[in-house]
Amino acid sequence: MGIGATAGVAAVGGIALSAQASSDSASSGAAADSLVFDPDGYTKLTTTVTDTDGTDHAVTYHFWKAITYVAHPVDKTYQSLNVSVPVEIDGTAVDASDAPILFANSVGGYMPSSVADATGIGGAGMAGGGAPGGTPSGSAAPSASAPGANGNTNATGGALNSNQLLALAAGYVVVEPGARGRTLKNSGGEYYGTAPAVIVDLKAAVRYVRFNKGRIPGDVDRIVSAGTSAGGAVSALLGASGDSPLYDKYLKELGAADAGDAIFATGAWCPITDLDHADGAYEWNWGTNVTQSTGKVVDQSVSKDLISQFAEYQASLHLKGLNGFGPLTARNLDDYLVQQYLEPSATRYLTDLSDSDRATYLAANTFITWKNGRATFTWADFLTHVGARKKTTPAFDAFDLSAGENNEFGAGTTEARHFTSYSLKHDTTGSAGTRLDSDIPEKLRLMNPMPFLAGKANPGRSKHWWIRLGTKDSDTSLTVSANLAAAAAGLGDEVNHLYYWDQGHGANTDPGDFIKWIAKVTGYRKAR
Repeated sequence: MGIGATAGVAAVGGIALSAQASSDSASSGAAADSLVFDPDGYTKLTTTVTDTDGTDHAVTYHFWKAITYVAHPVDKTYQSLNVSVPVEIDGTAVDASDAPILFANSVGGYMPSSVADATGIGGAGMAGGGAPGGTPSGSAAPSASAPGANGNTNATGGALNSNQLLALAAGYVVVEPGARGRTLKNSGGEYYGTAPAVIVDLKAAVRYVRFNKGRIPGDVDRIVSAGTSAGGAVSALLGASGDSPLYDKYLKELGAADAGDAIFATGAWCPITDLDHADGAYEWNWGTNVTQSTGKVVDQSVSKDLISQFAEYQASLHLKGLNGFGPLTARNLDDYLVQQYLEPSATRYLTDLSDSDRATYLAANTFITWKNGRATFTWADFLTHVGARKKTTPAFDAFDLSAGENNEFGAGTTEARHFTSYSLKHDTTGSAGTRLDSDIPEKLRLMNPMPFLAGKANPGRSKHWWIRLGTKDSDTSLTVSANLAAAAAGLGDEVNHLYYWDQGHGANTDPGDFIKWIAKVTGYRKAR
């Protein structure tokens, strides 16, 4: 049956559905009926939201919990979503029927995420996975937040609750979807949440929302996704791949709603994406920095091999930098990052400091030249300022298969697999394989937003992009978000991209601006 197929009876929204329907039309009709949103199935809740000015707001909202969003769920603990709709803010009634919809995932490290235990907005979270019934599987791959055997780490990421709460207080509808993740196994030891399950699930959740236009509150044509780390990656992928037919067979197996999965705008914080080329990008960026776990530089022969591969890939993208910079290559990316992102980031940071605090900071960071209200410095000095890198090499496709991403490309009862030829060639686990498994190229294609932007542009993509990254985030390469932004901007899309100075993985220092940006790009006039 493939990904997403189940036999027997599945409970969907309290209705028992049989996968053994007597006819396709009967099955299709039952599936459609099961995916109808119940406008009256909410609980009325009240919460206090503190805005970015420090003012508290009393928000009363309707909360729909754990709605299964596909007709044939593999695991409805994860394939369900929550909906929060404001009805009163500071004592004033709110009509959110035409409000933007913030679609905020809580994916981190490509791990499973669930809304089943949430008691209100912002309650979604990650789970380690296990066998049916909630019992631990006993042999899940390393957590994306914990070091693997080779020192690899991926911060947990997850949804930024400040975004959801501020959106609710602004009068927006908030949808929080769960999704399968890489550590989930069934009783037979088969992994059922590895690639491309997470993006298929999120697309199915979008289709559920769009299918229920007129029943679910909010403007289903103004869905704005948001996610951090791996969640930022799938948020970007969701935006880039809208309505792509490449996912149709997977969505059909799940019984996804008969609707589109294109979204209006994308919010991506520190996206861990472009995994095909992430190892090379990481070495290009952090190759000469010492590693946190060892205090030493990585094997420079490996690092240089990967940098060479990245240079070829970067050239193949044919990207041009923002603000008329010109073609982006491995030779000038350092200059581009400094001019376009790093110096402006430091300038904003220093400008916002008091005169005395600015003088103290500059005295401690003499690599920065501060003149006429502008910070300047070199790429080499910036790397020294950041200090130790977080990951060893290769950062994502580990030679010993210990990285979380190796688990993300596991299949069947195989926990982890290589997804790049270079790491397969240098495998240290004793693998006798000489060629990547035949399904790997398709899965890489389904998990990467870049081919939808830098290749033949996908007409169903988001046209608005909010991208953020901390300058001290060595969970990935600074080039990843810069390339994503350049690809979208090159297509004429509106791109709002900046780096947070001296911030690490998962930073979100301007959530209020994100909420205002949503109102601006969606044309929503009622935002508070």
